[in-house]
Amino acid sequence: MLSNYDLSVRISKTDEERLLAEEQRRLVMLRLVDGGIFDGSGILGPPICVVFEGWDASGKGGAIRRLVSPLDPRHVRVASVAAPTKDEKRHHFLTRFWPVLPGWGGMAVLDRSWYGRVLVERVEGYATEEQWRRAYDEIKAFERTLVDEGMILMKFWMHISPDEQLRRFHAREKNLLKRWKLTEDDWRNRHKWDQYEEAVNEMIERTDTSYAPWTVVEAEDKRYARVKVLQTVTDRIARGLLAHGIDVPPEAIPPTVET
Repeated sequence: MLSNYDLSVRISKTDEERLLAEEQRRLVMLRLVDGGIFDGSGILGPPICVVFEGWDASGKGGAIRRLVSPLDPRHVRVASVAAPTKDEKRHHFLTRFWPVLPGWGGMAVLDRSWYGRVLVERVEGYATEEQWRRAYDEIKAFERTLVDEGMILMKFWMHISPDEQLRRFHAREKNLLKRWKLTEDDWRNRHKWDQYEEAVNEMIERTDTSYAPWTVVEAEDKRYARVKVLQTVTDRIARGLLAHGIDVPPEAIPPTVET
């Protein structure tokens, strides 16, 4: 349950800078290893896919920026998932995600994902009840297929309180370079917070699996959230590479991972 997470956790700017630098250095090395170019072996590692979901203004963009900024832009793809087009609606809802998924040696970061079916499409009535209830099993089967094929799949829910969201909304209104991020839908969705929270809790409960677990990020403090995301990503990638029998330099292995 989202209510079980402590949103009061904080870290200092100094700690954020130090920890981000450590994890970003590890991430660059791990990404080069996964792409088969760290030591010139040419051996491709497993596909890496990082999925971000969360409340409006919860810091997804900032976390993604810190995640991909140290990487060569040729080595990672960031996809922003919007509402399906008319043509995409003619097909099964998962169809449109296949083209953005990474192959062996590749990495993709998704700003929102197939979970829209059991979140916004559920709450706003864009999917029938039969469709979104069926989607939990469809999503788990989809993710099981990806992981069985070798993918390292990470899923983040960026969690903030309604009060913090409102504060960030007002801050965006005053910032000329960020005002575009705030839409009428964002304000309207605030009035359905309880419905969305119920949908999120059910989503996590029903799709948190051993092969594709959810990581809830306490994002009230943006510094803490960014560090937790980076630490989780480097941990999972290192574990995935080692599980596939791929050598990882000792300095690229997080202290949380046993070798």
